[in-house]
Amino acid sequence: MALRMDNVGIVVEDLTAAVDFFLALGLELEGRAMIDGEWAGRVTGLPGQRVEIAMMRTPDGHGRLELSRFLHPQPAADHRDSPVNALGYLRVMFAVDDIDLTLERLRAHGATLVSADVVRYEDVYRLCYLRGPEGLLIGLAEELR
Repeated sequence: MALRMDNVGIVVEDLTAAVDFFLALGLELEGRAMIDGEWAGRVTGLPGQRVEIAMMRTPDGHGRLELSRFLHPQPAADHRDSPVNALGYLRVMFAVDDIDLTLERLRAHGATLVSADVVRYEDVYRLCYLRGPEGLLIGLAEELR
C-alpha cells in the first residue's frame, strides 16, 4: 500500500524562473542540488545523467514539487503546449486562499489564464487553469466558505 505521495516532478529549461514562480504561488524552497552519478542513471534509465533540481514544498508541508533542469541528456520531448485533454500527466492543482490575489502575483511572473476568466463551481469553488513558466499547466482552486 502506498503511504503518501512524496512529490511531483516537472522538467523545466529555466530552473530559476520556475522556482521564482512557485515561490510567488506560496511554495517554499527546500533546497537545490545537482543529481548525477551511476546510481541516478540506474533509477531513471538515463546513464550519465546530470540534473539540477530544486525541491519546493507546499506551506502545509504535505506536498512537494521537484523541479528539474536536465543538463545531460537534453530533454527528449516537449508536452508543455498540450491541450488540457492530452493523455498523460496533465497539471498540478493548488488550493489557494484568494484566487484573485494569487493570479495578480503570478501574472507578474508571466502566468496567463487558459480561459477568459475564473469559473465558479456551484457554491463550492472558484477555479481556473493557467499557463505558468514555460507553458506549464497549473490549476488554482479557492474554496468558497
